[in-house]
Amino acid sequence: MSDTIDAAVAALNDKMNGGFDGTAKFVIEGEGAIMVDESGARAGDEAADVTMTADSETFQAILSGDLDPTAAFMGGRLKVDGDMGAALRLGGALG
Repeated sequence: MSDTIDAAVAALNDKMNGGFDGTAKFVIEGEGAIMVDESGARAGDEAADVTMTADSETFQAILSGDLDPTAAFMGGRLKVDGDMGAALRLGGALG
């Protein structure tokens, strides 16, 4: 597992404020994947309600709050495949 994935899992778990009732997968291009569900974030690559794909720089900017996920999606830097409602609920759970 890459240091980027390890750091992202830790950051996501720090940001989670509960309330996410689905499964989501973040794919960080060239690094790996992270699963998020009601129990938090962990490294993994399983089926999910929604899959969000971005490069490492974009993902880190979203996590740090420097880039709004909606702006990243609208600008083509974040790809979303699957249940858009789950993606929005995840955004709410991350605060």
